[in-house]
Amino acid sequence: MSTSARSNLVVVLTPMQHDHLPEVLRIEAQAYPRPWSEGLFKGELALTGSRVYAVATVADAVVGYAGALYIAGEAHVTTVAVDEQWRRHAIATRLVLLLVEAAIERGIDQMTLEVRVSNTGARDLYRRFGFAPAGVRKNYYPETNEDALVMWAHELGSPAYAERLDAVRAAIPGRTTVVPAVAGSNPEVEV
Repeated sequence: MSTSARSNLVVVLTPMQHDHLPEVLRIEAQAYPRPWSEGLFKGELALTGSRVYAVATVADAVVGYAGALYIAGEAHVTTVAVDEQWRRHAIATRLVLLLVEAAIERGIDQMTLEVRVSNTGARDLYRRFGFAPAGVRKNYYPETNEDALVMWAHELGSPAYAERLDAVRAAIPGRTTVVPAVAGSNPEVEV
């Protein structure tokens, strides 16, 4: 995609629904050697009080998705995946930004995740959001015998973190529309 096409890109972030699952499962199978099942996604979607799952769409096609759980005053990114054809279009950046903003809206001040040690692209993405390595979970991904890097971001509600998010947001090409139920009770917001 050319630079001008990227700047005209419109991405809509909307709550993940059951009818998104065929496309989510297709992307899941591309992204992970041991993909989540439809039943697992349905179980996560049923936990509306402690979970946020969203899909990113371009022209009504699902191009990525992400989720997080909220427990004991912390947020945990459970999954982020982007269709192979839509990687390097800031889809994951938009989705992680949404998850972080949803955590902040809930008054959560720290967030964690695990990422494959070999996944330098994802690690770089998370670093832009202030996630820093905090440890390693040995053989966390048994299907590939790979370790997970545990990363944390702290002080999500601080002015310095708000500045970080502003910088991340400003670097996203094109336009992002967030459907209200994902971001909270705010009206539809364009970023």
